[in-house]
Amino acid sequence: MKHLNCVIVILLLAISGCATRVPKDYTKFNAANLRSILIVPVVNRSVEVTAPDYFLSTISVPVAEHGYYVFPVNMVKRVLEDDGLSDADLVHNADPCKLCNLFGADSVLYVCIEKWDAKYAVLTTAVTVDLTYVLKDSKTGDMLWNHRQRIVYQPQQSSSGNPFANLIAMAVTAAITKASPNYVPLARKANAMTFAYPGPGFPPGPYSKEYEKRVDEEFQ
Repeated sequence: MKHLNCVIVILLLAISGCATRVPKDYTKFNAANLRSILIVPVVNRSVEVTAPDYFLSTISVPVAEHGYYVFPVNMVKRVLEDDGLSDADLVHNADPCKLCNLFGADSVLYVCIEKWDAKYAVLTTAVTVDLTYVLKDSKTGDMLWNHRQRIVYQPQQSSSGNPFANLIAMAVTAAITKASPNYVPLARKANAMTFAYPGPGFPPGPYSKEYEKRVDEEFQ
């Protein structure tokens, strides 16, 4: 019986290892014919109060490089505050069509920070960035695309050949990382992985060099 259980576990692991990610449905996305994306303030579900501002500094460039016009995030935040939407949760619960009409945008991108923390465990510190992204249409309010991306970073310590010295170096590195974790590179990496196409990201926009290639392939 024990041997049978082992075989079953091995088969289940093999099947899960061969599983592929289900392709996203871009039917609504392509029909929306987007040219611009409004990025609204980020909802922060972590305990780091500075996380939204740091993250907002990383998001505009990858979306713009993906071929879409991006409204300046600081200007968007100021306009929304003047309109009575100073809280990110209020913005995310507002009508996406009204938000887009306020700026003349084709779509609105919502991002939630699920985790933005550094956990210390004596000899190592794990820095985690966990983000959810949702893109909605300006005309219908329908969700056009969504994704969740999680990245964990643990600093690697090179070996000096002395086990005792290695332990000290690992403890020091872990303490430094805990005291001053650098989330921005992880956020940038998360964005790069999220918007990768083909992959989890949405197709390149009209201001991208890949746009004409994408259109040609779709209509062949």
